[in-house]
Amino acid sequence: MYLDHAASTLTRPEVVEAMLPWLTDHPGNPSGAHRLARDARRAIDDARDAVAALVGSDPGGVVFTSGGTEADNLAVDGTVGRGAGRGTGVAVCAAAEHPAVLEPVQESGGIVVPTDAGGRIDLDALAETLDAVADIGLVSVMLANNETGVVNPVVEVAALVAERAPGAVFHTDAVQGTAWLDLAERCRGAHLVSITGHKFGGPKGAGALLVVGDVSLAPMLRGGGQERARRSGTQNVPAIVGLGRAADLVLVDREVTAVRVAEMRDRLEDGLVAAVPGAHRTVPEGTDRTPAVAHVCFDGVESEALLFLLERVGLYASAASSCASGAQEPSHVLAAMGIDRATAGGSLRLSLGRTTTDADIDHALAVIPTAVSRLMSYA
Repeated sequence: MYLDHAASTLTRPEVVEAMLPWLTDHPGNPSGAHRLARDARRAIDDARDAVAALVGSDPGGVVFTSGGTEADNLAVDGTVGRGAGRGTGVAVCAAAEHPAVLEPVQESGGIVVPTDAGGRIDLDALAETLDAVADIGLVSVMLANNETGVVNPVVEVAALVAERAPGAVFHTDAVQGTAWLDLAERCRGAHLVSITGHKFGGPKGAGALLVVGDVSLAPMLRGGGQERARRSGTQNVPAIVGLGRAADLVLVDREVTAVRVAEMRDRLEDGLVAAVPGAHRTVPEGTDRTPAVAHVCFDGVESEALLFLLERVGLYASAASSCASGAQEPSHVLAAMGIDRATAGGSLRLSLGRTTTDADIDHALAVIPTAVSRLMSYA
């Protein structure tokens, strides 16, 4: 049973069907001039339209990337970091950001703003930073956290940035929000928005940075001038077609799916907290979050050992983000929330997806308490 959809979810059958002809029957390079090249270019343009519709933006602002990490790197390094050169302004981000944002911001000499106990950016601290620093070039605040599902008030942040640092570019990493939230509404005011396909039924290795409005973005990859010279290199036509098809599909069924998955998420969390002594919700009740993530900490249990036992009974989950699951260091997200190292060491992220069923939840509620009890008996 798979409960790690926040790491990567299943590619939808309709997406695979859309991609297959471009893997087997269409050799054209979209940068070419002949008919087969034009066919490939037209397919990319159709996908560009579909991806732009996710945020209600201009298709010309869609920059196709290899995924969310590249999109985040391009947003930071292309505005204030390596690509743009030093002296183009200070970067600011929240302490709970994905490393694809956090590390480039820190490497550029930027400022990291604390979060509250729920993992949302501290708006007062952000306002103080924006007032104190004269040359803010970029502010990056993610829409939904990849470990906890906590949702930031991006529209409110955008308004604050526009008021206090009107010359700054505002970026939001919407990778974990696309499957569950209305990006056109929730990302309103952002100049740059990152997404990736494998979080909402598209293929791995296909993402995009959506540029909204007039933003100067220095390329990280230079060469043939593709993507309006923002990201050179021959486009991955099959993956881009799949990304576009996934974007079409998620707009159709996202709202209904979100309601259904939220009910299962709540049943899972409630059941674990009731069944396991020392289990508690990581995110304070009432905190705005996506429907997908049930995050629980178990006192006196090590996540690594728990995940090993769960895998043996057919349950696949994670302790943190997929990028950090193999690391021994505790989650920087939980640390930003003020959760102590010992408690964070017993964290479990169970992330649901479109294909999750009530039977999956029943199985999780049966095997997780047993596994925790077994580990506690060894303590």
